[in-house]
Amino acid sequence: MAGRRRKNTDNPSATGPGTLPAESLLPADFELADLYGAHGSDEEEDLDDAAVLVPPVRLLPEAELAAAALAVPLIQQAVKLARWSAPTRPVDELGDLLEADREAAARHLGLAAAEGEVSEEAVLEAMRVWSLATDLDLVLVGHEAGGARAAGPSEELAPVEAGDPEAVLELWLAAADVVAELAVEIEPLDAEPDAGEEADDERAEELLAQFEEVQEEAAELLDEALQVLYEATAFTEPGQETMPLGVLAALLVVPDGEEPDEEMLGDITDVMVALDPMLADLAEIGLLEYQPIDPDLFDEDEETVIEPTDAATPLDDTEAARFGLVRLTPLGQYGIRQWLLEEGYDAPLVGDHARGDALALLDGVAQAVNVLPEQEIRVWLTGREPLGAARELFEAARGEDPSAPLRRMLCQLALAELGEPAEPAAREVLDDPELGGGARAWLVSRGVTDVPAPERAMVLWTTVDTFAAQLLDSEGDAELLRELISGLPVTDNPASFFGELWRVEHPYTAQVLEAVGELHLDRQVAKEARKAAFKARSRN
Repeated sequence: MAGRRRKNTDNPSATGPGTLPAESLLPADFELADLYGAHGSDEEEDLDDAAVLVPPVRLLPEAELAAAALAVPLIQQAVKLARWSAPTRPVDELGDLLEADREAAARHLGLAAAEGEVSEEAVLEAMRVWSLATDLDLVLVGHEAGGARAAGPSEELAPVEAGDPEAVLELWLAAADVVAELAVEIEPLDAEPDAGEEADDERAEELLAQFEEVQEEAAELLDEALQVLYEATAFTEPGQETMPLGVLAALLVVPDGEEPDEEMLGDITDVMVALDPMLADLAEIGLLEYQPIDPDLFDEDEETVIEPTDAATPLDDTEAARFGLVRLTPLGQYGIRQWLLEEGYDAPLVGDHARGDALALLDGVAQAVNVLPEQEIRVWLTGREPLGAARELFEAARGEDPSAPLRRMLCQLALAELGEPAEPAAREVLDDPELGGGARAWLVSRGVTDVPAPERAMVLWTTVDTFAAQLLDSEGDAELLRELISGLPVTDNPASFFGELWRVEHPYTAQVLEAVGELHLDRQVAKEARKAAFKARSRN
C-alpha cells in the first residue's frame, strides 16, 4: 500500500497534497504522490522493510455503522431466511435446502409472488442467500434423530436481530469477506479443454494453475483499488468522495508524474473492465456505491478503448457517469480498516491524539509519522472554551526538547482554528522568549495593528525555531526545504546576518545553519551559512 508523507495538512493549497482534481476524469495530469503519497524509486525497495503509512480516517459511531449494515438488503435477506428456517429445515448433504423448500424460501424473501410459478432466477437467488446465511453461521447444519440432515437458526442470530452493534458489525464484516472472495473468482479465458477432449492429469493441473493465477491477479487488483479508495477518501471533503472509475484505474496504471500514452490508455481500459463486476459485487454488500460502466460504450465488433476525457470537448456529468462512478461508503471505510488491521497495518483514526491535554495533543501529533494535524486539533478543540484552550496550548508549546519547535508550529495551527477568542492569550505571551515571536506573527496575520515590535534577539530566535520546525516536519525533502530556505530574511550582507544567527541559544541552531549551507542556491549565502554552522557546533 502506498504511504503518505507525515503531517501533511488536510487543508492544502489547490495544487498541494491531498487534493483531488475536480474536472478531469483521467488523473494523468496530477501526481499520485499528491493524492496519497505514492513515491516511486528507480531502485527496488525491500517492501518488507519499507514503512507503510495508512492515512487516518474518521469513522461513524458503531451504532450508526451497525444500522447501515442492517440496512444492506443482502444482510436483511440472510437474517430473514435464517429466522424462517426455525425450528429446522431439512437439507441435503451439502447443507442446501431441499427442492420442496426452495420455492418457499424465494417467496418468503419476496423474490416471487405468494401464489403462482416461481422463476428459476428467484430460486437461484434464494439459494444464494441461504448459502450466505450458512457461511455466516446464522444457520447451523446438523443431524436430527434418525440421521437426516437439517438446519436451523444459530445462537448468532438473536443478537444480530436485536441490533447489537458488535454482533452486527462482526456479521457484516464476515459477509464482506465472503463477497470479496467470490468477487475475484474469475474464470480464465481457456478454463475448459477443447470440445470433446478429456482433460488428463497434466491438463487438469495446468487449468488449476491458470485458475489460481487469475484469481490471485484479480484479488491483487481489487485490493489495490480498495486501498486507493480508502486513502483518497481520507483526504476528500465530505460529499466529494465519488471517484470516476477512469480516475481509479489510472491511479493504478499511470506511473507517478507521467502522462498516459496509447498503451496506458489500453491498460486503463482493461483495469476498468476488470474492476467493473468486482465493484458491483462489493456494492451489493454496502461496502461501496457503484454505478457500473454503460454496456453501450462497448462495440463488440471492434477493440474498445475507453477514453472518458477529451481536452477539446470535456464530458458533462451525465456523460462522464457512463464510464463508471465509485464511492466508498462509511461502512466500507470501516471494513477496509478492519482488513488493514488484520494484516498488521497501523490504520489510525482521526482523534487518536486528541484524547488528553494540550501537551498530549501537540506531542502526539509532533511525534506521529501518520497524522492529519488540523483534524486532530479540531477534534481536541471541540467542546473546549476557546480562551482556556489557547492558554493551555501556549503552555504546552514551551520547551527545548526535540519536539518543541513542532509543538510551537502546531500551536500556530490551533490558534488559526480558534480565531479571535484566542487573542487575549496571545497578548499574554508577547514578552515570552519562546512564544512571543509566534504570538506576534499570529496577531499581525489577523490584522492587529497595535502589536509592539519584538526585540532583535526574539526575531533571531523565532527565525531559528520556525525553520527548525520546518526542518523536522519536512523529513528531509530537499525541494521543500530549499523553497523554505529561499525565504530567509538574509540581507545583502549574509556574513552579518549569519554572524548574529549562529549565536542564537537554540537547540537546533547548528542544524538550521547546516541545512541553509547545503541547500541555499546563492553560493555566497550558502558559504556564510556553513561557516556559521561550524561556529555554532564549535560553541557547543
